[in-house]
Amino acid sequence: MIFGSIKNLSTDRRVLPAALTRGLEYLRDTDFSKVEPGRVEIDGTAIYALIQEYQPAPREEKKPEAHRKYIDIQYVFQGSEIIGYGLESPAIEIAEDRLAEKDLLLYRPFPNEMDLILTPGTYVILFPQDVHRPGCLHQKAGQVKKVVVKVRMDLL
Repeated sequence: MIFGSIKNLSTDRRVLPAALTRGLEYLRDTDFSKVEPGRVEIDGTAIYALIQEYQPAPREEKKPEAHRKYIDIQYVFQGSEIIGYGLESPAIEIAEDRLAEKDLLLYRPFPNEMDLILTPGTYVILFPQDVHRPGCLHQKAGQVKKVVVKVRMDLL
């Protein structure tokens, strides 16, 4: 997991692989106030973005998840949310395996989950071993506009 601010991309890019930098540059260079929710191809199925608008929900309504084929770059453009976070381990039990159709593993709640607070301009890069619970309510309810850039693992 890497947590950062899009404002620091000129520094961060020195240590990040080119494919992750490309996704972050898309986030930095796009005015998401003018982009409707949906999918945007950056480099075909290798790198693409999912633009989302939603109301965050209480933690207990969200399921922890992980992916195998894609890395997530989750970026908040508007609003704020909590992403629960933990490293995959034998203590974290898989509730549903949907890897074949959606590159998605869903997990049961697990102990010692940490909170990552995403506010406008912040991002988190989540790798396959990073179990995460996105879209959790932070402080008061409000609309969130978030972009999830999916970067295929084999690009690293």
